Amino acid sequence: MFEFPSEIVALLVLAAFVAGFVDSIAGGGGLITIPALLLAGAPPVYALGTNKLQGMFGAASATWSYARHGHVDLKTQALPALLAFAGSILGALTATVLPGRIFGAVLPVLLVAIAFYFLLRPGLDDIDRARRMSPALFGFTVVPLIGFYDGLFGPGTGSFFMLAFVALAGYGLLKSTAHTKLLNLASNVGGLALFAFAGAVFWKVGLVMGAAQFAGAQAGSRVAMKGGARIIKPLLVITCLALAVKLVSDPTHPLRLWLGL
Repeated sequence: MFEFPSEIVALLVLAAFVAGFVDSIAGGGGLITIPALLLAGAPPVYALGTNKLQGMFGAASATWSYARHGHVDLKTQALPALLAFAGSILGALTATVLPGRIFGAVLPVLLVAIAFYFLLRPGLDDIDRARRMSPALFGFTVVPLIGFYDGLFGPGTGSFFMLAFVALAGYGLLKSTAHTKLLNLASNVGGLALFAFAGAVFWKVGLVMGAAQFAGAQAGSRVAMKGGARIIKPLLVITCLALAVKLVSDPTHPLRLWLGL
């Protein structure tokens, strides 16, 4: 029935649940599910496509949970979500001619910088601050740019959205998390559309993983709403650093080659 043996599917489902829990709070769920799919024997392009499918369920679950509790207004965020969707499609199209690995060279450095920003910046909590960009400028520049990155390469997208919402839009951590999940959902749908068109998705196992992602995201979003910045901040820092280490651990990563490691 499935593209993998039943015992492998069970492990993928477990990985998807854990990823949904973590991703709904701090992003970085792909750090768990993409390696799991690769270890299961999925070709890299199928791992990316299937990850977009199952990740879409987790992002939708977290978005729904945050919206039900008033942390994100879906009506006012419809346009930014559409721009993230369009940016993701454009990024995926660009990936066909410009290898995303170019961006992978500097991504670990950026992730470590983001981790230290949240770790060392004083006063980060769930209270909104003064915004540094108008909502219109933020929506028409930052949102599609990060959506473009998600379609082109992907890892760390949630961290970039979180940084943008906190540093530029002036949102508190809980509100930033809620809005990040909505825009992540939109960019996931855009990326999935391109992978589906290319036929690079394992639909059966992706849908089963998606159900587990949905459940994990429900649990994670509840923890985030209960704990707020006290939970979100340390998990975000750990996720950024873990993703940076995971990327650099690849023996072929450009940073390792440049440093002679």
